[in-house]
Amino acid sequence: MGRFAAMGAAPWAERARTELAATGATNRQIGAQLFLSPRTVGFHLYKAYPKLGVSSRAGLAAIDFENRHPAGGG
Repeated sequence: MGRFAAMGAAPWAERARTELAATGATNRQIGAQLFLSPRTVGFHLYKAYPKLGVSSRAGLAAIDFENRHPAGGG
């Protein structure tokens, strides 16, 4: 099973949070768009990192969510 298999089955909201974070949006900005507190957004991102095999927001930025593989073809 690939690195992104867990995310493929994720609820829409979880994908939305991680994709927004990957674009550089802050927890506050993400929360405002999804009607969540910044702290809740941070918690959800923390829980999503292991599913994607990353340990930080910078790791999210390296993911090509459209094609579901690390940017650059990996």
